[in-house]
Amino acid sequence: MFDNLSLKLDRALKTLKGTGKITEINVASTVKEIRRALIDADVNYKVAKEVTDTIRTEALGRDVLISVSPGQLLTKITQEELTKLMGGSKVDIKLSGDPAVVLIAGLQGSGKTTFVGKLGSLLKKQGRQVLLVACDIYRPAAIDQLKVLGEQVGVEVYAEPENKNALQIANNAIAYAKKTGKKIVIVDTAGRLAVDDQMMKEIEELKKALNQSETLFVVDSMTGQDAVNTAKTFDERLNFDGVVLTKLDGDTRGGAAISIRHVVNKPIKFISTGEKMENLDVFHPDRMAQRILGMGDVISLVERAQQSFDEDEAKRINSKIRTNNFNFDDFLSQLEQVKKMGNIKDLMGMIPGMGKAMKGLDIDDDSFKPIEAIIKSMTPKERSNPDLIDGSRRKRLASGSGRTIVEVNNLMKQFGDMRKMMKQMNKMGGAKAALGKMMPGMGKR
Repeated sequence: MFDNLSLKLDRALKTLKGTGKITEINVASTVKEIRRALIDADVNYKVAKEVTDTIRTEALGRDVLISVSPGQLLTKITQEELTKLMGGSKVDIKLSGDPAVVLIAGLQGSGKTTFVGKLGSLLKKQGRQVLLVACDIYRPAAIDQLKVLGEQVGVEVYAEPENKNALQIANNAIAYAKKTGKKIVIVDTAGRLAVDDQMMKEIEELKKALNQSETLFVVDSMTGQDAVNTAKTFDERLNFDGVVLTKLDGDTRGGAAISIRHVVNKPIKFISTGEKMENLDVFHPDRMAQRILGMGDVISLVERAQQSFDEDEAKRINSKIRTNNFNFDDFLSQLEQVKKMGNIKDLMGMIPGMGKAMKGLDIDDDSFKPIEAIIKSMTPKERSNPDLIDGSRRKRLASGSGRTIVEVNNLMKQFGDMRKMMKQMNKMGGAKAALGKMMPGMGKR
């Protein structure tokens, strides 16, 4: 996410490193590079100029503390201005009414139906009763796609495949939701083009009639500045409440995410970073600004872990670690939990400093497949007792998994090192005590 923009901003801000103080000359040079980086990322030119003019004014108006370098100060100012540009603070989805109706609109191919499934999954995890409604009456596979997604996340889907009246379907779905105790109704509509007046009138009629609490406009971030222009056109017709940015894990320059809030004056409420149902995040402007500047986003990483990791499973694994009985079955279980958290490269980018370190590296969700293949080639007895795996068994595992003996040996060594570390932590009284002994005073509260 925003790899190129992050790299260019980092280069721009580095020009001030080692400089004793902020001056008109060195700030002008750095700000010029920041503006160029934003424009290259497909940020609207007027928006890029406005934000960099503010950065220059702010930088020249602040004193540089002895403990803070000019480069650090300008980085902080840039972070503040990017945060303001993207909305300042997160804006929650409005869910009022009985049931609360959320209307989803967007262009064809924007990832709208997938988002409906993701939002249903997110709200279900919050303990809410949700109903998804298939109102895309034009795309043949749309109803089936939503049904598949609904089944995948365990959320009911209301559909009338033979009915070609979207408003009638939506009203019938709301009546069904009231009867069955569903508290939130998410209406998936047909993808449409802003130039298609007939379809635009249909979505306008839906909005007027449904008395929805929220209308969200889904935008494909890979379309860059065109996404901003399209959002503006749709807002003039629909007056939607918020924006959803999809496909932020793709080869996107990021300009839409940065400038859409400023141009349309509507908050970004969600961002989607992959095809998995778990790949949906509430949008936090401050956290996004930190990620763009290579500072990571540990809070979002922890929140993803909390959403993805099963509490009972975590307790079971913790017990296995405490009794030095952690085995390959447990390891495989943990891999599955990590995969649920989302795109691996995106997760690594949330760790401060890792974004730049991974620049150019090809890390994808298939990275775990060799490990999984080797573990799944083990017998149940070998998984539960890794010490049984000697040289001959390793050769069999290499043959059975289609991997090399070197890969098998590497996995066994890494697993052995991990178990040793866990054993050492147990001797020191657990992770907190281990930290306390390594860093005196850390474990005391």
